[in-house]
This record gives sequence, C-alpha cells and structure tokens, in this order.
Amino acid sequence: MSPTQAWLILFVAGLCEVGWAVGLKYTEGFSRLWPSAATVLAMVASVVLLSWSLKVLPLGTAYAIWTGIGAVGTAILGIYLFGESREAARLASIGLIVAGIVGLKLLTPDSH
Repeated sequence: MSPTQAWLILFVAGLCEVGWAVGLKYTEGFSRLWPSAATVLAMVASVVLLSWSLKVLPLGTAYAIWTGIGAVGTAILGIYLFGESREAARLASIGLIVAGIVGLKLLTPDSH
C-alpha cells in the first residue's frame, strides 16, 4: 500500500468514526435495530480501516488524526443536526483541532 492510499484509508476511517458517533444518538441506547446495526457496522469499519492505514503510517500520528477527524466531524454534525452551540469559542476550538490534524499530516514523513 502506498502512503497516499494509507492516508485516504485513514480519512475514510475517520469518516466512519463520525458515522458511529452520530449513530449512537439515533440508537436510543441500542434499543432501535437498524440504527444500532448501522452504528456497529460503522464502528467495525472505522477500526478495521484504521488498522489497515497503520501498515504504513506511524501509530501516534494516525491515531491522533483519526480521533481528530471523528471529533471535528461529530462536533460539526452536532451543530447541524442537533442544534448544538455555535459559540465563537467552540468554533475556534474546533478550528484548533483542524489545525492540529493538518500540522500532524504536514509533519509526518510518507512512511515509518
């Protein structure tokens, strides 16, 4: 696997992380079958894809980026879907997470 493929797989893993985190809201404590099934599927996909990306990418960087994508995506969807706070300080904090993700990506060599 090339480094470019590993980064793409990691990005998709992060999107799956967003999917399962948001999905938890819809499962109602895993009492609803289809939202629960989709959430578990997203959980498994997220971890499997992360593990594939780790064949090439450094653990610390990949894990931090994976959780960062999950945190940022979930926070944005929380604002959009659930009317969560749009306070400037909250948005700035989300921006700092994005800056950290970009910084880690830019400072990471193509392979370990």
